[in-house]
Amino acid sequence: MVRHPLAPEQIEAGRRLGAALRSARAGRSPVEVALAAEISPETLRKIETGRLPTPAFGTIVRLSEVLGVPLSELAIVWRTDPALSKAS
Repeated sequence: MVRHPLAPEQIEAGRRLGAALRSARAGRSPVEVALAAEISPETLRKIETGRLPTPAFGTIVRLSEVLGVPLSELAIVWRTDPALSKAS
């Protein structure tokens, strides 16, 4: 299977998602959150910094549960392009 490069919009969506997760983590340590979500701290760091813009769905579900952020809110963050909001 050939994986096509991500579009710039997908990369930016991943950055928004990562920022939202980092914000939701607040004062909790990345190691604590990652272990509670059953992912590696390195994976969490990559998601939060946008270096992993399309994490697995299960990973986001677990992070959503651990951080107490509804999955629907994370979906809105991922789908919402701030540039479009500014244009209206």
